[in-house]
Amino acid sequence: MKPRITVGTIGVDDLEKSVAFYRDGLGLRTQGIVGMEFEYGAVAFFELQSGLRLALWPRASIAHDAGIAAGPPSPTEFTLGHNVSSRNEVDAVMEQAGRAGARIVKQAHDTFWGGYAGYFEDPDRHLWEVVWNPSWEIVE
Repeated sequence: MKPRITVGTIGVDDLEKSVAFYRDGLGLRTQGIVGMEFEYGAVAFFELQSGLRLALWPRASIAHDAGIAAGPPSPTEFTLGHNVSSRNEVDAVMEQAGRAGARIVKQAHDTFWGGYAGYFEDPDRHLWEVVWNPSWEIVE
């Protein structure tokens, strides 16, 4: 398999509330909710970086599309990593997420591996790690 991941889709309970969190609270760009004319089709896409998008899709729609029963949400199934270029930027993003309504799970702190990171949950309990890794160069 060649690494061509272009979209990460997360299941949400309230699409409009989640769109407001990511668009208004975190400042991510979106065209808003599309596909409302289709049963199970309403979805919102957010531009992240060149060639990568975040999709918000109702959990019930994902379950229907995949043909499986919806299970209980679990914030520890995966994390979304937001890498930044400094310790100060970690703090700024964590503050922004808190103001937007995120639950701060773990305040930013020095990590055992020499970085600096914190965790927050979005309104649907998806876990985000905001991290500065001194070994990684962030290209803007």
